Amino acid sequence: MLEPATLQIQRLDTFGGHRDSVFTLASSARAGHFFSAGADGQVADWNVARPDLGTLVAKIPASVYALTLDTESGFLWVGQNYEGIQFVDPVLKTSVGSLQLTTGAIFDIQIYQQTAFVALGDGVVVIVDVPTRVVRKHLKASAKSARCVAINPVEREFAVGYSDHQIRIFDLHSFDLKRTIGAATNSVFTVAYSPDFRHLLAGGRDAHLRSWDVEADYRPESDVVAHLYALNHLAYSPDGQWLTTVSMDKTIKLWEADSLRLRKVIDRARYGGHSTSINKVLWLSGTTFATASDDRTIAVWEVIG
Repeated sequence: MLEPATLQIQRLDTFGGHRDSVFTLASSARAGHFFSAGADGQVADWNVARPDLGTLVAKIPASVYALTLDTESGFLWVGQNYEGIQFVDPVLKTSVGSLQLTTGAIFDIQIYQQTAFVALGDGVVVIVDVPTRVVRKHLKASAKSARCVAINPVEREFAVGYSDHQIRIFDLHSFDLKRTIGAATNSVFTVAYSPDFRHLLAGGRDAHLRSWDVEADYRPESDVVAHLYALNHLAYSPDGQWLTTVSMDKTIKLWEADSLRLRKVIDRARYGGHSTSINKVLWLSGTTFATASDDRTIAVWEVIG
């Protein structure tokens, strides 16, 4: 573990080109690349080494909150609000199909093996067979929005955070509801399992960062007031050493993943950070991560020890 005195954060670059808020980021199959999308409907492919050479791979006629890459087909699944999912070939920059799911918002898309889990604004989680793009099931566990999904293949479960302040745990294969966790005091915007799948973390509108012990029947572990305003997203580094949280309060926070000890606050004054709400964080490697903001930019950061 790095000592506090040696830990530094450096902004590597800022990526501009979006014409409105950037809501989501997604990994790419190409080393050093990632995707972004947001309120302008533009889906962009970025090269970390060349921030001036962003490529438009799709123009969606609606805001995009959810974006993920199906690594088997190489196609992007783009949550096109009010229209469903658009499937995009990022190499050929063409649409390869669509799936009408909803006339509302699509907040999250997670793919595990050959199944996609799509969280909708009407509270439904749609289960989609990835190869055929056929809907297998609709899970309606709340009248409020389903905001986020996390998969735990070890325990054969998945967690869904909702705007009714609840997190619900479902069986990964039968899709049965197994338990409900009700610690939050407002909408749950982000859920994630630790890389070893022993802990579940969540954050949301009440700005708290909470964790549960999965192996102890989701016993509560930590409850930290992490930000001044809504905690919009959290993500672990690939090696499991770091946890990043981003917030409506314009800050990025870097935590020791095991202890939830706060190590760095990255803001505009000290690090040239974002000027408005930060919506998403995506780890690109063991030491670099990207953040997306309402200020229309994406920043790439490096942890230096």
